[in-house]
Amino acid sequence: MNKKLVAALSGGAALVLALTGCSDDSNKKLNDWAKRFCDPAQAQFKQIQDANASMQTADDGSTDSKKVQQTDSQAFQKISDAYGSLAQSLKKAGAPPVDGGDADQKNAVKELNGLSSGYADLKKQVDGLDTKDKQKFADGLRSLSDGINKLNKKSEAAFKKLESGDVGKAMAGQKGCQTQKTTASPKKSS
Repeated sequence: MNKKLVAALSGGAALVLALTGCSDDSNKKLNDWAKRFCDPAQAQFKQIQDANASMQTADDGSTDSKKVQQTDSQAFQKISDAYGSLAQSLKKAGAPPVDGGDADQKNAVKELNGLSSGYADLKKQVDGLDTKDKQKFADGLRSLSDGINKLNKKSEAAFKKLESGDVGKAMAGQKGCQTQKTTASPKKSS
C-alpha cells in the first residue's frame, strides 16, 4: 500500500523536475534569470527526490507501521520545506524578463507556498494515524492518497506557465533545473 502512495507522490515531484527544451544562449538576461533560480533550486529538487525515495523504500510489507509513519512524516516535512525554499528562491530570482513574467512568477510562488502548506498538512495527518492496528494504518495511508493526488496536480500547475516558451528553455539549460536521475523507481504493489 505504501508503495502506491509513494508512486503517486513521486509522479508529482517528477513533474516539477521534468523541465524540457534547450538552452537559448542568445537571450543572456533570461539565462541569467534562470541561473539565479535554478542554482539554489537544485538542492530543493534533490531534497524532494530523496524524500520520495525514502518513503518508497520504507515499507517492504513487513516493516513496522510506526517506522513507516516516522519515515513518511519526515519525508512530508522535507518536501514541505523544499517547496517553501523553492518559493523563496523564485521570489529572490525576481520575475523572468518576458511578457507576463511578473504574474507568472507571483502565481508560481503562490502555488509553491500552497504545496509547502499542503505537505505540512499531510505530515500532520500521517502523524495522527493509528499505528497499533496495521490495517487501520494502511487504510489511513490510503485515505491520504486523495490529498497527494491534489498536490500532484498543484505541483504540475505551479511551474506549467512559468516553464512555457523561452523561460522553460532557459530553465532547461541550467543544470540545477534539469531532471535528476532517480535512485529508486516507483514500484507497484497489489
